[in-house]
Amino acid sequence: MGNIYFKELKVWKKGIELVKEIYILTKILPIEEKFDLSSQIKRAAVSVPSNIAEGNSRNTKKEYINFLSIARGSNSEVWTQLIICNELGFLNEKQTEKAILLCEEISKMLHSMINKLSE
Repeated sequence: MGNIYFKELKVWKKGIELVKEIYILTKILPIEEKFDLSSQIKRAAVSVPSNIAEGNSRNTKKEYINFLSIARGSNSEVWTQLIICNELGFLNEKQTEKAILLCEEISKMLHSMINKLSE
C-alpha cells in the first residue's frame, strides 16, 4: 500500500529512536521492575515501528490505517508507562524527557498520516 519504502518514513525512524531510548531507560529501572513494567514498555515501544512497517507493506488503505492506529495505540501506551515511571519515582522527568518528546512527535505524525489516508 505504501508508496514509500517503510525505512524512508520519518515516523518509522522516530519509532526506532523511541525503541532505543526505551531500552536505555529500562536498564535503569529498579530490579523488581525488570520483568513487569520494563518488559511491557519495551514490547509497546517495539510495536510502534513494527506496525508502521507492517501497515506500509499492506495492500489497502484500510489495512494501512488499521496498522497505523495500532502503532498510535502502542505509542500512547509507552507514553503512559513513562508517566507512570515518573509518578512512581522510578525515573525522573529529565531522564524521560527525550522519550516523551518522541512519543508526542510520533503521535502527531501518525494522526496526520491517518487523516490523510482517510480522505
